[in-house]
Amino acid sequence: MVSAAGTNEKVGFNSWCPFLIFDSMQKLKELAQKIRKIGKDDPRRVLHSLKVGLALTLISIFYYVKPLFHGLGASTMWAVLTVVVVMEYTVGGTLSKGLNRAFATLLAGALGLGAHHLAALAGDKGEPILLDVFVFMLAAMATFSRFVPEIKARHDYGVTIFILTFSLVAVSSYRVEELIKLAYQRLSTVAIGVATCLCTSMFVFPVWAGEDLHMLVAANLDKLACFLQGMGMEYFGEKMESESLEGKSFLQSYKTVLNSKATEDSLANFARWEPGHGRFSFRHPCNQYLKIGAVTRQCACSIEALNAYISTLQQSHQTTTDLEFKQKVQAACAEMSMETGKALTELASSIREMKWSSTAGKHLAVATEAACRVKALVPADNSTLQEVLISATTTSLLTEVVRCTNPVIAAVEELSRLAEFKRPEHGRKAGAESPPHVVIDIKK
Repeated sequence: MVSAAGTNEKVGFNSWCPFLIFDSMQKLKELAQKIRKIGKDDPRRVLHSLKVGLALTLISIFYYVKPLFHGLGASTMWAVLTVVVVMEYTVGGTLSKGLNRAFATLLAGALGLGAHHLAALAGDKGEPILLDVFVFMLAAMATFSRFVPEIKARHDYGVTIFILTFSLVAVSSYRVEELIKLAYQRLSTVAIGVATCLCTSMFVFPVWAGEDLHMLVAANLDKLACFLQGMGMEYFGEKMESESLEGKSFLQSYKTVLNSKATEDSLANFARWEPGHGRFSFRHPCNQYLKIGAVTRQCACSIEALNAYISTLQQSHQTTTDLEFKQKVQAACAEMSMETGKALTELASSIREMKWSSTAGKHLAVATEAACRVKALVPADNSTLQEVLISATTTSLLTEVVRCTNPVIAAVEELSRLAEFKRPEHGRKAGAESPPHVVIDIKK
């Protein structure tokens, strides 16, 4: 019986073994494909990984070379730790963390030494009590400061390091005799780690947060333009309702714009730390990109409403009794959608190339004229109420998209002025300060 049971277990394992191996191979293959896709989507991620390895390799020299190690002692490991926690994907992110860590360590170390000297005046019994009071007060105040929005956005990491460093210096001062030497070694190793990160991040294939923010805002405008132009050709064009829009790629193009605020805020925060580089000056107007992003998302919300309504119409079947009225509405909507898409494309190109836009306002003016023209259309007597309501709702939603585009143009023109975009040749010759801004007012 025991032999038979052992034979059955062996046979069962042998039968399952090929399936386990095959399943493991499939998972490894999927993982390899995912890693390859991540690297292919943005090759800078691979370079960043190599940069982190390079920074750690450089900083490890201080641990391996005896003269350098004897000068800093076991505190050299703080330099390695600094590289690990400070090195970020963008130059702005590395600068933000590095400078916050350096200044927080310097300030906390100085206050920790001051707290030690003050507590020492109270004698052996009073020293630990005063040290605890100092740690409690500074830790509580520093922690509360993290709730201030401005500090939370730009100096949260620095406050955390301040609390950590002050607590370590103040508490250890009760037992450590050479406190000044300890503070010096800690500050030196942090400074070395931060300097290594900054040099590696800025001079070895740098990734600038300002440039990423610049291209992200332009790409978001392109995504809205892709939807509107696709809708103008596929739905409002000659095909209109002859085929379903299900599965069309342009229907999903704008959806990522709705959730882009967190990325834009993060990039703008990092971009403020970056020095001037290339086409971007030190005081490049990062806040203006956030304003463009805000009005772009408002436009995307209007597009979302339009897309949801058209998707609902696609799922239902309507009969047409007034073909002429429907064709006129269709032609006007197609023109509104196409011209608004062209305006957004022109704005995206203007941002990307850092040039003043010369035709965006003209395209929007044509779209506005079409919106006014469609309001004057009168349906025939044989038109059904359902037909009129569908046409009115569609044109109203599309008109709202046209109206939301006007603040986008104004925001991009303000960016062009603040960032000193290249002006058109005719504008410079005429001595004009800026191309004329077309203000569109669509009355409901």
